[in-house]
Amino acid sequence: MISLALRTLRHRKAGFAGAFVALLCAAALVTACGMLLETGLRGEVAPERYAGAPVIVAGDQYVRQLKESGKEKAKLLSERRWIPASLAEQIRRVPGVTKAVTEVTFPYAGFTAHGWESAALTPFTLAKGRAPRAANEVVVDARHSGRTVPGYRVVGVTAQALPGQDTLFFATGEARRLAGRDGLVTAIGVWPALHVTVQGALTYTGDERGAVEFPEAEGARVKLVSLGGALGGTSLLVAILVVVGTFALSMQQRRREIALLRAVGALPRQARKLIGDEALIVSVAAGVLGSGGGILLGFWLRDRFVELSAIPPNLRLVVSPFPAIVAVLTTLAAAWVAARVSARRTTRIRPVEALGETALPAGSLAPVRLIAGLLALAGGVAVTIVLSNLSTEAASTPVTMLTALLWTIAVALLGPAIARAVTALPLRAPGVAGYLARKSLRAGTGRLASVITPLTLMTAMTCTILFVQTTMGHAAQGEVTAGVKADHVLAPGASVAAVRRTPGVRAVTEVLHTSVRIDLEKYEAQAVTLDGLEQTMDLGVVAGSLDGLSDTSAAISRTAASRLDVGVGDQVSLVLGDGTPAEVRIAAIYSRGLGFGDLTLSRGLVAGHVDDVRGTLLVAGGALPAGAVLAQASGGGADAAVAYVAMGLIIAFCAIAVVNTLAMSTLARSRELALLRIVGTTRRQAARMLRAETLTALAVAVVVGTAISLVTLAAFSMGMTGSALPYVPPLAYLAVVAAVAGLALAATAIPARFALRPRPADALGARE
Repeated sequence: MISLALRTLRHRKAGFAGAFVALLCAAALVTACGMLLETGLRGEVAPERYAGAPVIVAGDQYVRQLKESGKEKAKLLSERRWIPASLAEQIRRVPGVTKAVTEVTFPYAGFTAHGWESAALTPFTLAKGRAPRAANEVVVDARHSGRTVPGYRVVGVTAQALPGQDTLFFATGEARRLAGRDGLVTAIGVWPALHVTVQGALTYTGDERGAVEFPEAEGARVKLVSLGGALGGTSLLVAILVVVGTFALSMQQRRREIALLRAVGALPRQARKLIGDEALIVSVAAGVLGSGGGILLGFWLRDRFVELSAIPPNLRLVVSPFPAIVAVLTTLAAAWVAARVSARRTTRIRPVEALGETALPAGSLAPVRLIAGLLALAGGVAVTIVLSNLSTEAASTPVTMLTALLWTIAVALLGPAIARAVTALPLRAPGVAGYLARKSLRAGTGRLASVITPLTLMTAMTCTILFVQTTMGHAAQGEVTAGVKADHVLAPGASVAAVRRTPGVRAVTEVLHTSVRIDLEKYEAQAVTLDGLEQTMDLGVVAGSLDGLSDTSAAISRTAASRLDVGVGDQVSLVLGDGTPAEVRIAAIYSRGLGFGDLTLSRGLVAGHVDDVRGTLLVAGGALPAGAVLAQASGGGADAAVAYVAMGLIIAFCAIAVVNTLAMSTLARSRELALLRIVGTTRRQAARMLRAETLTALAVAVVVGTAISLVTLAAFSMGMTGSALPYVPPLAYLAVVAAVAGLALAATAIPARFALRPRPADALGARE
């Protein structure tokens, strides 16, 4: 049967090209997503600053909790866990230790800043100048020779520069003052390489040192696991939907061939085996080539994420055969199942009936397909209800994509019924082309359904991906706009004392942003100075009062309070960003959690537990201080960009599916078009007929796809913002519709030129 399948493929290259392209793209997507997932699980970060020290002693960068089952769970901290500087003396007394070097690390004016005492860790040496001794002296790295540092005098330039960070050295005492951690250090480098046991700290060697040096890399790995899993799962579902649709269209076009095989004695199982073998051959070739392209796609994605600062440059992409193997196996299974399911009806009926169906396709929806479609509808309803009750992005993002896909799958399964309902409407385009299009659509509802599906998929997925971000951004920005009462918002680095001395200033609120853990779950938090808070910020308090806010109390958003089932007066145990436990009493509950975070704490509680103590300043009254820099509007721009890049691959795949399906559908009709031309239809009328058919499918797909995205977005918005009204910018929506329409028309017009180019007699005489 394999040899017969190979001969069939040789003579029907065009018919299998669409399936090959769909499978190739699916394999590439699955491979790239698998690489991201594997990098998140097994990726390592090479040390830079700590490369010269064989052993690094530092704090545990995880908060850990022992569950009732006896298993320990760990979650990454958002800030560095610092350790006592006195540990250095303890380490120096360990037999065999020849040197122990302490360091502090903190951000300053775009640099990664340290005290000169820790220059030996890399090691850094001076190319010119001298080491900083006074409080107003600094040394810059080789990449910034000639650069000035406001408020400080550059007295030296190092001979080295690190690839992943811009380095600045202060005098040791000044560095510790700026870091704001009295008696604490970031890490201790130990020579030579020997095991050191230190109470209250951990030892790190090899690439473990990179994880300590770049704690954000561990966060990036967690993001890659989540992103790779969500994107991979969505890609696989989209791929299955596209591949099934492609094979279904291919089987429609091969009804005559399969019917003839049945007429000359082929058994149903033999016909199914032939089709299955064809699918296996095509899928293996597409899977191997696609997985190779997926590796290149994985590197491209990694480079884009580095550009967006979503992952550090020195987080190496893991390349192993496992993602490629999984991609080949999944595409093989998807193709085989899709081919067998698509051919199921034609191969089971009697030969005479099969030949009859080539002229007049069955009008009824198969019972199995009808039941599956109704189940998909029920699943879409159920998942939509679940989505409307999810209030965290981590939980709602994958469910949002699944919701849109389930509704689209229902449309694909019930597509013939939708197509028949559309063609039953007493509407048609004017002229001969409109008349021909209407007759063609009524006779080919199966073909119309096959075209509607990818167009609906592209419209629904594109609108959902784009407008999830706009909905969240608009809601958060609306809360910030309503809640910030300050006249000026100044970027970190402005002198608080100078701002307070500015004439006319009534109140200044310092705002630090961090995150805390409650029962290991992450909650975004802001820490504020309390004096004059009512003049700079309105959180939308719905219970309690901010007058009760102190170093031992907190305000909590309504959504977070609901998640934790707490109210005013309740005690909450939390872990600050650097792992320090704290107990706070709920003083108030507020409504503007999207704009101001899940928790509002006092700056006095948090300031000693964040890496960067310089916060945004909210200023009420007065003129803008000289030299002050206005803060840039934020709103998760980097995270949104990462989501656009990642999910853009799904949109691109949907676009390929649209082109693929329309091209296959148009090119397969060359004999039909030739017959129309023989009976008097002009080439222009035939082209207009095809365009009218595409516009009909496009109109249906845009309406259905828009409805799917609106239902999905409404559920998402209800869970995340409390309102069922998503934010859909009209111009952006029109751009999506225009893009889908342009793609569909181009995918029809170009193949139509090839289909209409031969003389009618030649086209009719050509072998199918």
